[in-house]
Amino acid sequence: MPELPEVETARRGIEPHLLSRTVSALVVRDKRLRWPVPRTLIETLPGQRIDSLTRRGKYLLLHTAAGTAILHLGMSGSLRVLPADTPAGKHDHLDIVLDSGRALRLRDPRRFGTLLWTTGDPGRHKLLRSLGPEPLGDDFDGDYLFGKSRKRKAPIKNFIMNSHIVAGVGNIYASEALFLARIHPQRAAGRVSRERYGVLAKVIRKVLNAAINAGGTTLRDFSRADGEPGYFRQHLRVYGRAGKACERCGGTVAAKVTGQRSTYYCPNCQK
Repeated sequence: MPELPEVETARRGIEPHLLSRTVSALVVRDKRLRWPVPRTLIETLPGQRIDSLTRRGKYLLLHTAAGTAILHLGMSGSLRVLPADTPAGKHDHLDIVLDSGRALRLRDPRRFGTLLWTTGDPGRHKLLRSLGPEPLGDDFDGDYLFGKSRKRKAPIKNFIMNSHIVAGVGNIYASEALFLARIHPQRAAGRVSRERYGVLAKVIRKVLNAAINAGGTTLRDFSRADGEPGYFRQHLRVYGRAGKACERCGGTVAAKVTGQRSTYYCPNCQK
């Protein structure tokens, strides 16, 4: 699944092509995404100018005077900006056609993505209103995590991946941040000190910023908006390295399934 850095990379990649452009058409080839594309959106979105593009967690928001389009890439979605007359592939489910003659195309083989619409405050939309603070925002720090973690028995990796606690820390970057903070991913969230949470909050920011600056992490189903792969994978310290030597201590990187996700860590370094 594209994680926060991949979504932010996509936002930055498509923004120059969409900003201040007017939507000339919305072409929906298959509305059967995670939630059906609203039928009224085909009539509402055309004619609207895209005033800004923002991100909330893993959601992309296309703001217009009439409302906001809410786009999520799901498990396997990716975006391209290409000439509007480019023939569509099997999994190219929708195009937002622009007055420039180009189109923003959503490709989603597994159809877990979505395109929705709201005329109100997008932050109050049912998909966004319960999200925790942005991990790169000013209201996210160690004190916040410490306060939210009290009496919680869930593993800390599950805790920081909970979007109600913090928005957008996915599986790859949770593993990487916990490694940098030297915290075992299965340690109960409520048994981590305020001091260690301070370190963890800082390294979450560090690893996310590094991934964004490097263009995101190349996954099986994701490439950057310009068609080039991300380059952060070469910097991964534990994720996907089970059985290999830990770069810090020389021990062996281990892997377990935590919360239905593969978790990578060093048993020697992380306590």
